[in-house]
Amino acid sequence: MVSDNATLSSNRRTPNFPYRSNVAYRRLKRVVDIAVALPAAVITLPLTVVLCVIISLNSNGSPLFRQQRIGLGAKPFVLYKLRTMEKDAEIDGPSLSVKNDPRVTSVGRFLRKYHLDEIPQFWNILKGDMSLVGPRPEREYYLRQLHIAEPDSNRLHVMKPGITSAGMVNYGYASDIESMVERLHHDLQYLENASMGLDFKIMMKSIKTIFNGKGI
Repeated sequence: MVSDNATLSSNRRTPNFPYRSNVAYRRLKRVVDIAVALPAAVITLPLTVVLCVIISLNSNGSPLFRQQRIGLGAKPFVLYKLRTMEKDAEIDGPSLSVKNDPRVTSVGRFLRKYHLDEIPQFWNILKGDMSLVGPRPEREYYLRQLHIAEPDSNRLHVMKPGITSAGMVNYGYASDIESMVERLHHDLQYLENASMGLDFKIMMKSIKTIFNGKGI
């Protein structure tokens, strides 16, 4: 049960972000999501199959990774990724990934470098759980800690989480709660200024990051 000082409610102290009242933007955003995610999911399906085989040959465990994250309205959903860590990487509990993390497999390092592990999330978009651009989806375990450190973190749930985010392109991966709070501020700023133009800029930065191999 979530305590009063660590609630994940999306209603508490949630400002009236322009996104909430901009129906045209929300509808156009969904149209763009489907227009991009549908062909991308189909085109990358053969690559996904090949990568699944390589992952299975490289380490034990399912090549597909499923993990519960918190999305729109603070509701949980199952996020799909290609597995980049050893099978029992979190046997002792949740732990953020760090640079040169020994739990990451050799294939996993390559997948992360070019963000190939996130390909299955196109299906999350088609299911309606995610968007191309939005706040980074986090686990409840870390959201509770984030809420204590930064109460405004509950504002993230006014929009569907994204495959990419302002926090990821402007800050990058976080290895502790302090850096997660810093990254959070980029996502909150995005929510205050959300537009298709800003979404396009974030997607272009993401594509540049992918081709430059600047993943974790």
